[in-house]
Amino acid sequence: MAIHNKGNNEAMQTDQLITLVQNALEDMKARDVVVLDVNGKSSVTDYMVVASGTSKRHVISVAQEVVDKVKQAGMRPVGVEGEAVGDWILVDLGDVIVHVMMPDARSFYDIERLWSFDAASEAVVE
Repeated sequence: MAIHNKGNNEAMQTDQLITLVQNALEDMKARDVVVLDVNGKSSVTDYMVVASGTSKRHVISVAQEVVDKVKQAGMRPVGVEGEAVGDWILVDLGDVIVHVMMPDARSFYDIERLWSFDAASEAVVE
């Protein structure tokens, strides 16, 4: 599966996009990064990446870094939600949706458990 860039004939493969997101999260010291493969289980996306920040400011900065790195790679996010509050920011990249959350919000919504009914999950960074 490929992510097509507007006005660009080259396509970024989903695995390359996940690596780009993981690197941005690692660069910003995001915590407890998990990649969930929801391919075939969600009509919205193929992968979800969930990460925690240490403060609302950190959550906002981490999500912004993901957006910046994606834009530097020539892509445009489909959308970004939640940056005004900072408890949970969702960055929609099409085939990959990134959730950057405060630990309390992450624990409350428990996205990993919600999507792990049969989803193959992989812990990436701790």
